[in-house]
Amino acid sequence: MKSDEIIKANQKHLAVFEKWLQGSGLSKKTIDNHVTNVGFYINDFLCGYFEKDIAQGCYEVGRFLGDWFIRKATWSSCAHIKGNAASFKKFYACMLENGAIKQENYNAFCETIKEDMSTWLDEMKRYEAMDDVDFSAL
Repeated sequence: MKSDEIIKANQKHLAVFEKWLQGSGLSKKTIDNHVTNVGFYINDFLCGYFEKDIAQGCYEVGRFLGDWFIRKATWSSCAHIKGNAASFKKFYACMLENGAIKQENYNAFCETIKEDMSTWLDEMKRYEAMDDVDFSAL
């Protein structure tokens, strides 16, 4: 049961992350938001769809923020994409600091965010624009 092992490890990672955030002086609401965002990514997306762990998740952020999240999360928006990216950056910085991922994983993750954010936001805008199309007239 690989999924069960990943979920168990993810719960430990999330607990470390929450404690790490608490040490940064953020409000409880902000901490809860970051933990929720990361939990959705690592448990629902990475583990639930692909049985991948957090290190492998460094290479899947584009698939999540640029496609899956836009199509599957009813609350997706440009602001949520940016918010998720911020949460993930904090999470992966914490995981690097705590030895759960390697520097090259973190570097690849940060490079993907930097290089692809504008593409993801454009994709979100295209998806939102589809809501304005009256398909019955076609």
